[in-house]
This record gives sequence, structure tokens and C-alpha cells, in this order.
Amino acid sequence: MKAVGLKEYLPIDAENSFLDLEIEKPHELKARDLLVEVKAVSVNPVDIGARSPKDSTIKDYRILGWDASGIVTEVGENCSLFKIGDEVFYAGALERSGTNAQYHVVDERIVGRKPKNMDFANAAALPLTSLTAWESLYDRMNIDKSKDAGKTILIINGAGGVGSVAIQLAKMSGLKVIATASRDESIEWIKSLGADEVINHHFSLSKQLAELGLAGTDYILNLYSTEKNWDEMCKIINPEGHMTSITRLNKPVNLGALMDKSVSFHWELMFTRAKYETPDMVRQHEILNGIAQLIETNQLTPTLKKEFSPINVENMKKAHALIESGNSIGKVVLSDFQ
Repeated sequence: MKAVGLKEYLPIDAENSFLDLEIEKPHELKARDLLVEVKAVSVNPVDIGARSPKDSTIKDYRILGWDASGIVTEVGENCSLFKIGDEVFYAGALERSGTNAQYHVVDERIVGRKPKNMDFANAAALPLTSLTAWESLYDRMNIDKSKDAGKTILIINGAGGVGSVAIQLAKMSGLKVIATASRDESIEWIKSLGADEVINHHFSLSKQLAELGLAGTDYILNLYSTEKNWDEMCKIINPEGHMTSITRLNKPVNLGALMDKSVSFHWELMFTRAKYETPDMVRQHEILNGIAQLIETNQLTPTLKKEFSPINVENMKKAHALIESGNSIGKVVLSDFQ
């Protein structure tokens, strides 16, 4: 089968940063595994980090990619959620070979049914970002519309893939949404998704909130550089508020700054459930099915903004370069092997 992979970690503009490969089709499935014929994949910051230059070596080759949509072609002996022929979308697992291949093996508990009114490209744009946004808001910060409607949330880096979904979910939950953006096109994008206010993450968040007449915010979802935004987040979070971040720390921060306000800080990593096979691992199947229903009822706007076809080295390099530039809006997708 065809695949796009790498044999060494190189800058994206290096000649061999990606290679077109012919590899063996997967043939061993665990009891709850699906074999999926991949129709489309999307590129996320995690792909950039995995591919970027590093000292470690690759024994043979490595296939990256996590987001995917496709068709189930085989099922494991204990599968009960899907059957052959089902159209699915999912975000995969860190410990398994990636989705940038014609066929991919994935545990059915982290797979959802593809929205019926959406093509494979648009579906591939959603899993990782929608799972991250959903888990951040509802599983980490426990936002509940019945008791939290009217509260405020600040979403830092609102125009990216996760922010694009989080803005919409937060509005559905009755929150007042303040999101950050700095360019005209990204400001226009997040306003179209329902953000009530937009502020610039390059300037003081606390000062800009004050100019909006807000002393602070009840929730913060940080999607860019935890340590860069830490002091400002600690300043503007309301007493007994909740903060969630999806970006790793590169240097220590003062966690004690949250004690006086009894603030809860949460990490969100979408891959946790699959990595540790947590007892609630099937929750991701349920979330993705919920996202599919929101799409089918036109409550959630698709986040695909750029599509390349076919899935090959040339287009994979374009997609990685675009994400790496920091100027992408929404999601970048590659579709169809040829």
C-alpha cells in the first residue's frame, strides 16, 4: 500500500523530510481494532512536533498522522461498535503507526461515525480538534449549560483548529466568548464562529479585558504557550475559576499564584485515554458521535480551510509548511491516495 513517511527527522524544506513509500498492508488486528481504508487526513501541530529535527533516529521508517476519515474494511473479533463498510472518522493514538497511509489500524473505542452530510475531507478536519475542545470544556472544566450559562470564557488562539471548535461549543453552552486573534482574516473567522469579543494575544490580556468592562473571566482555554501566557492568565482568572491548557511547559511556572483564588488548573491531552486505555476510553467514541450529530443538525460549522490532493510527499510538505508558519486558520487536510 502507499504511504507518506520519513526515515529521518529533518526541516520541512529538506529534500527527504518526507518520502513516498510502498509498505505492507496491516494484517494483524487486536480484538477491538478496525482496519480503515483512509480517504483523507489532516495535519495538526502534533505532526509538526513529531517530524521536526531531533537527535533520535528511526530504525526503518515512521508513518505520522492522527486525524483521518475513511471506510472500515476489517473488524477485530470483539468489535461491536462498527461493521465492514461503515464510514468513520477519528484521531488515532500516539503509540501506533499513523494515518498517512492507505490502510490504518485503530481501536474502535476512539472512532466515531462520519457525519452523513459531510465528505471525507471535511470529516478528517474534525476529530483531534473537536475531541480536544470537548474534553477541555466538559471533561476538564465541567462546564454545564444548566448552571454556567452567562459566565465568560477566554480562548487564547481562537482561530486555530481547536479554537475554531471550542468557540462554537462554548457558545452552545451559553457562555460569553472572548477569543484572541491578531490578523484581520483570523479576526473575521472567529467572529463568524460566534465569538462575542476579540482581543489581541500580542498585547496585555488584562488591559484589553478591562477595556471591555470585564475584571476577569470564569474560564480560560489556553491553546498557545502556557508559560508565555501564565502570568496574565493568573491575573485575569476569576476566583474559583478554571483554566485548561493544551501546550506543554518549556520552563517552570508559579502554580502557587492560583492558590489565593482557589483556581483549578487542568491539562488536556486528547491522546491520554488511548495511551492508558482508561476505563472511559469509549468516551471518545461517544464524543465523536455527538460531534457528528451537531454537524448533521447544522449546529457546528466545519473547520476545513485548506485542502490538498492527492496525499503524497509534495502536498504533505505544503501542509506541514503552512501549519509550521503559524499563519493557518482552521484546518489543513489532504485527501485521496492515487
